[in-house]
Amino acid sequence: MKNTAQHKCDVFFFVAFVSYLYYNKNNMRENKTLEFKESVSNSFLKTVCAYSNYGTGKILFGIDDDGNAKGIENPAAVCLELENKINDSINPHPDFTFAIDEKKKIVELTVFEGTEKPYTFKGKAYKRNDSSTIEVDRVEYNRLVLEGENKNFEDLPSKMQDLTFSTLKTKFSETLGIPEISTDILKTLELYDSKSGYNIAASLVSDKNDFSGIDIVRFGNSIDEILDRELTEKCSVLKMYDSAIALFKKYYQYEKIDGIERKVIELVPEKAFREAVANALVHRTWDTKAQIRIEFYADKIIITSPGGLPAGISEEEYLNGRLSIFRNPLLCTVFFRLRLVEKFGTGIRRIKEAYKGSLLQPHFSVLENSIQVVLPLLTHTPQLTTAEKVVFDVLAKGLQLSSSELSEKTGFSRDKVIRLSAALLEKKYIQVIGKGRGTKYCLSSR
Repeated sequence: MKNTAQHKCDVFFFVAFVSYLYYNKNNMRENKTLEFKESVSNSFLKTVCAYSNYGTGKILFGIDDDGNAKGIENPAAVCLELENKINDSINPHPDFTFAIDEKKKIVELTVFEGTEKPYTFKGKAYKRNDSSTIEVDRVEYNRLVLEGENKNFEDLPSKMQDLTFSTLKTKFSETLGIPEISTDILKTLELYDSKSGYNIAASLVSDKNDFSGIDIVRFGNSIDEILDRELTEKCSVLKMYDSAIALFKKYYQYEKIDGIERKVIELVPEKAFREAVANALVHRTWDTKAQIRIEFYADKIIITSPGGLPAGISEEEYLNGRLSIFRNPLLCTVFFRLRLVEKFGTGIRRIKEAYKGSLLQPHFSVLENSIQVVLPLLTHTPQLTTAEKVVFDVLAKGLQLSSSELSEKTGFSRDKVIRLSAALLEKKYIQVIGKGRGTKYCLSSR
């Protein structure tokens, strides 16, 4: 712990912040990083584990489930009781601090995400699921163990050691002019170690393995109409990548003769598709059996990759390309050396650049256990009224604007802008960002 018990139990008056936010039932509800406890019971120890394992959070004692401040007897003594319970029950000891609002008799316990994972209570690890605390499954527990050891799943020894690398050999020969994949090269790529042999990253690029792959489905007029399907699995991720590109070219590219020239016309930017598929392969979680799903539609492509964002990166940082954390750095190195991805995590920006000047833009969805990329057709023309197109054209410049800002740029009244925006929302050409007075509109690919 960073501080002594005496320091932790110093009294703090939260004045306006406490009154306005923390103890106003109209403004505060339990969520992933905030829990209420009207009294002290051992159930809070599971949440302490969850915050230590998955991200800093607070527990407020003296608050009921509805967010009403009830107060708690002798807050200073409660701090000491809570500290003893944590130190006696959580292994290893987590990092936490206390603060007290003497006026409302509220104790605030802040638990910081730790580095010695997994943190356990009675031998079990926990995580927050919205406003509740649940036990993690075996897969997530193993991830915590690896994280605590500063390792990745791909670092583990491969169960299969009789691996061959003909696909990798072909790629290295074509791209780098290296005719053979020697043991020294595999060591340089950190795919092989003299003591432990091949690791899981090596297995992923080998010709045969036991891993899930890419499931590509081409739909007709509805999801009930399947026109084509191709499942590529238990083979080199490089073969998975090539198979996806080949099917993409079959349905989203065609040749057009223009005078004496033969031009390739792209319905969806190949550059964007390549980036999206490569990112899905090198950043997905490989310790689950789920497939990468690629859905081909008449007006778009949807790519869904198992695994949400890796620890240490926010959704905003991911979407804006400000920070890149590699879930599978060894696999990423192979793709980088073969010039299939950029080392500095510019994939999202490169996808967006491929749509520069296009009416419809790519869309990215980040969920807890998956990331989805939607690539619309470049040739898809929105069916809009004249007035709707005026609003659409303003947002097509990549802007995020409020109704007042749209009114200023279009010359329409604010009421008219709101009506037109509602129509565009219904047609799924734009989307809403924010709430209340902070509401803004921007282009959507849905």
